[in-house]
Amino acid sequence: MVDVERAAARGRRVSSRVSEEGAGWSCQEMGAFQALRPNEVSFSWLTPRTLWRSRNEILAQLFGDPSNEVRRRWVAARREHGVDPDFRIKPDVGSGDYSFLVVGDTGEGDASQYAVVPGLLTLGAGTAFTVVASDVIYPTGSVNEYDDKFFRPYKDYTAPIYAVPGNHDWYDGLGGFMRVFCEAPALEARRRGFSLSPSGVRGLLWTKPDTADEPKFAEAMTRRSLPAQQAVQPAPYWVIDLPGLLLVGIDTGIKGGIDRDQGAWLRQVSADPRPKILITGKPIYDRNEYHPCPIEDGGTVDEIVRDPASNYVAAIGGDTHNYQRYPVKVGDRVIQYIVSGGGGAFMHATHTIPRVDVGGVHEDDFKCYPLRGDSLSFYSNLYRGRWRLRWLYLSPDEGLTLMSRQIGNTPPRPVGTGDGTPASPGATAPVRQGGPVRITARMRWAARILGGWPMPFRLPVGRTFHRWFSELSDWDTPPFFKSLLHVSVQDGTLRIRCFAATGCRPQEIEPPLEDEVAIPLT
Repeated sequence: MVDVERAAARGRRVSSRVSEEGAGWSCQEMGAFQALRPNEVSFSWLTPRTLWRSRNEILAQLFGDPSNEVRRRWVAARREHGVDPDFRIKPDVGSGDYSFLVVGDTGEGDASQYAVVPGLLTLGAGTAFTVVASDVIYPTGSVNEYDDKFFRPYKDYTAPIYAVPGNHDWYDGLGGFMRVFCEAPALEARRRGFSLSPSGVRGLLWTKPDTADEPKFAEAMTRRSLPAQQAVQPAPYWVIDLPGLLLVGIDTGIKGGIDRDQGAWLRQVSADPRPKILITGKPIYDRNEYHPCPIEDGGTVDEIVRDPASNYVAAIGGDTHNYQRYPVKVGDRVIQYIVSGGGGAFMHATHTIPRVDVGGVHEDDFKCYPLRGDSLSFYSNLYRGRWRLRWLYLSPDEGLTLMSRQIGNTPPRPVGTGDGTPASPGATAPVRQGGPVRITARMRWAARILGGWPMPFRLPVGRTFHRWFSELSDWDTPPFFKSLLHVSVQDGTLRIRCFAATGCRPQEIEPPLEDEVAIPLT
């Protein structure tokens, strides 16, 4: 604990809220993560093969999501295997203070994932375990992609890793996930004749699970073969029983809901009076919107979370690839709703998040990483190069000023802490020395095109940018704006800290602390 406290103290002094350098701008030294990568191949969402392999998302929206039916089969098979009936995990954390990591949306297998690893190993020293919150493997959760996207990057993390699946893990029917985390054999295939019903059309077009390459899988498992690394979770949803705290993980499938059996289980484990943290594949609050997570037989997950008898103090979800925190007042208490999806995939823009007011949360109490201004500046530089429009570039100071004007708040970092040098090595763009920023017509139109400012006519640029421009954008150079959570329980207080990974060597040595919250567990 002492080392993490010192790391947090240092991290406060070097974060993106202090200086441009802390955000990773003008990176002078590439991080050591490059040496960890198995190759220089970059994952891309732009290839037709990747998009076609990910088609189950669209099929589930058009013809119905089979996740609930398939999950029931997996859970029935696990019960027949004799797992704990409550799906309870009891790691050995001793009787005193303890800590663990939460990292979301990890599995691209390229620079954006490996950039998180050095900081994870530094902050993870002495932690009891790690939880991957959503999307362990992109694009389809295949068992044959776990080597370079799970076993290799975390081979030196010497504690167990648990996970809740994300929508991409479900694209192969959860076969890869269940094999790795539950040691479960594949479900017996069910053959059905073709029909013109929605389920029949879906079955014809649905991505089929890959057949495991057994020699390759056996070799991959040797990377995490130490006794201290071994753990088998009972099902795709579970409860981790800790001193004074329960960690409850749920499986939200492809569309973001849970089945009736899982709902009954969740109500049962939530009846325990101890404080709880929910880990979910999709966040309940995200981008100033509320997603309560429906339960198949009625009601919502958030109704359970908000029930005072359930005693939830936080709900952490992946799926969106950045960090957000919404402290929502529920009665006479506050529940921390957190998005933690910055563990290894492309970065979802934060500059498209409007001024926050959802759930009664005031904008000044909302936190995000990257800062909206840094997000706007980075995407301006990215698309300046792709579209060959030099005027589109906005320096970090210009991004901060524009977003603070649009949102109506004070810039979260002092303007003038850097020289405005563009992020990508070798890029050319206007360079502005520190000082006050005067907003020009060029800057306004650049922000509008990139979704940071509204258009003078009705056009949902912000949502379009989030849904398509972010998802079709990826890069292999700093700053990456990745993040992970360090969660600790010490002297009756729960602390949730968000540490950043920029891909620059200085931030690997001293991970920036971007946000923290302390919650009494009395």
